[in-house]
Amino acid sequence: MSDSIRLRELQDYIRGKDHNPRARDAYFLKLVEEIGELADVIRNDRRMDGQLDIKGTIEEELYDVLYYVVALANVYDVDLDQSFRLKEELNVKKYGV
Repeated sequence: MSDSIRLRELQDYIRGKDHNPRARDAYFLKLVEEIGELADVIRNDRRMDGQLDIKGTIEEELYDVLYYVVALANVYDVDLDQSFRLKEELNVKKYGV
C-alpha cells in the first residue's frame, strides 16, 4: 500500500480483507466499542508524540473508528466518495460554506 490512499481505495482495501455482510451488527458494535476507546485516549491525551508506537494512542483509535465506518459502508453498499460529495453539496446549500 502506498503512503497515501483515497477513500475509494480504502473501501476496496477493507472490503478485500474484511467483508461479511452477515456481520453488520458486529461491525456496528465494534464501531461503538472503538468510539469508547477513542474517548478514553482523547480524555487522557495519549498521542504518538513522534514515536512509531501507535498502540493505545488517539492515532490508533481514530484508525479503528474509520475502519469500522468503512466496513459498515461496504456491507450496506454505500459509496463514501458519493456520500461525501452529496453531503458537501447539501452543507453548502444549508450553511453557505
